[in-house]
Amino acid sequence: MTVRRRRMHLAAHFPGVNSTTVWADPRSRSQIEFSSFEHLARTAERGLFDFFFLAEGLRLREHKGRIHDLDVVGRPESLTVLNALAGVTEHLGLAATVNATFNEPYELARRLATLDHLSGGRAAWNVVTSSDAFTGENFRRGGFLDRADRYTRAAEFIEVARELWDSGDSDGVFRPFAHRGQHFDIAGEFGVPRSPQGHPVVIQAGDSDEGREFAAATADVVFTRHGTLEAGRSFYADVKRRLARYGRTADDLKIMPGVTVVLGDTAAEAQERAAGIRRQQVSPQNAILALEQVWGADLSSYDPDGPLPDFDPVPDSGISQGRTRRGDTVAIAEKWRALSREKGLSIRQTVIEASARQSFIGTPEAVAAELEEFVTRDAADGFILVPHLTLGGLDEFVDRVVPLLQERGAFRTEYRGATLRSHLGLSDPAGRG
Repeated sequence: MTVRRRRMHLAAHFPGVNSTTVWADPRSRSQIEFSSFEHLARTAERGLFDFFFLAEGLRLREHKGRIHDLDVVGRPESLTVLNALAGVTEHLGLAATVNATFNEPYELARRLATLDHLSGGRAAWNVVTSSDAFTGENFRRGGFLDRADRYTRAAEFIEVARELWDSGDSDGVFRPFAHRGQHFDIAGEFGVPRSPQGHPVVIQAGDSDEGREFAAATADVVFTRHGTLEAGRSFYADVKRRLARYGRTADDLKIMPGVTVVLGDTAAEAQERAAGIRRQQVSPQNAILALEQVWGADLSSYDPDGPLPDFDPVPDSGISQGRTRRGDTVAIAEKWRALSREKGLSIRQTVIEASARQSFIGTPEAVAAELEEFVTRDAADGFILVPHLTLGGLDEFVDRVVPLLQERGAFRTEYRGATLRSHLGLSDPAGRG
């Protein structure tokens, strides 16, 4: 079998609102103090990563009318944090998740162009959409879009932003812009000179057919959750195949799955550490919470160490609001029951087994080899690491795995360009839009 040898790309995701983060660990630190963001960003830059990635939360999730246990009270606005990080980093790309449903093109294009100037060409925008009326209550015009409209608005949003970024030059000479479309009808002058990258890098996440097509048409990077080699190869081939219809090549779009890594001096030690992390991530209380999201009912009387409910879920019960478990809950429940029966698992054990997050577990040498295999076998162009600890969760990977990747010739040994586009090997956007 012939494999292509390519250098991988690496990025870091700030851990936060998800079941990956271990809140109870004594080493866990603040989600809002600048020192937390600074430490992870500096670590990522020490590891020569391409970019640092912040998520966005526009409303605190709720479960049974109370703040969700895995949410955090206090989520700083991403672009504000990244503007501050631009002053304490030199090379690292700075990626903000910003919702295309609840923002407007002129304002966001201006903020992203500003970050690109302040950082010397390191800005990126992770485009997300929403059809969530619960989140939309925080915004005007009824606050939300039908699911059928969210990608059409996002596509037009990106189109308008690129028109704005292209309307000025680096000398501060601007051409008036005018856009008349389904979702936006604006005209005027942009007012921010063309930024070092021309266009900030656009990142997208979405696994539906509509999401894959959107990525092929508009994105520079895809953030995916396909964690196995075969699933990654299938997704990679499908999305890359779609690029040609938009006049793009395979190198114009980087596919980077979000992954977790657990290391040990031996394979057995790594597996033991991974199991311990999963037990921390899924406490008895959080096991019941996860079960309630699937079954759509109050299950607080159930024993986490006991059996799963013997009744079917209540679809669309509204027990959780915001970003919660989606999909066919009846099918999920049946899958969990089958898993529980097959392995003799309790509620907590089933949730741990069914929602396992560790993607790569092993010695540093084994993990480095497996990461490289994903890239050489066209399952990924690189990876976005999602550590389980806020503050120090990335250090061990940078100290123990990155040097091995460099020895294998699989990862850079220095930054060779000044912009995020140069780190990612993306072409100049001149004329694109």
